[in-house]
Amino acid sequence: MFKTAQCFAESQVTQDVEVVAVGIYLPQQSSPAHQQYIYAYKIKIINHGNRTVQLLRRKWIIKDGLGGVREVEGEGVIGQQPILASGQSHEYVSGTDMPTPIGNMQGYYLMRYMHTGETFKVKIPAFTLCIPELLN
Repeated sequence: MFKTAQCFAESQVTQDVEVVAVGIYLPQQSSPAHQQYIYAYKIKIINHGNRTVQLLRRKWIIKDGLGGVREVEGEGVIGQQPILASGQSHEYVSGTDMPTPIGNMQGYYLMRYMHTGETFKVKIPAFTLCIPELLN
């Protein structure tokens, strides 16, 4: 098991779909002397609506503490395109690296209503990637 340190969880609801996100610093995998900070992030997606939805794509905007911006897009999340009926949720953990000890991530998921095929974007709230001791 990794020794971890987590910052603040953030959540946002778009069209009855809630996204809860938290960044987790992984000190044992990081190398501050080489400006390499490794973070995991845990995401929970909850369908509070009455219609079944499917996650199709994701887009991330990752900002480091020096103002650097990286964008990541692709199909699904960790190789999956989960389908969520009313009241269901999907959780996953992924990761990223950064050259600074603090930054943030945000973005959106492209979702589809299963019964109509209509697509819509669900916002992923901005959440902090940090070494928690820096915020105390």
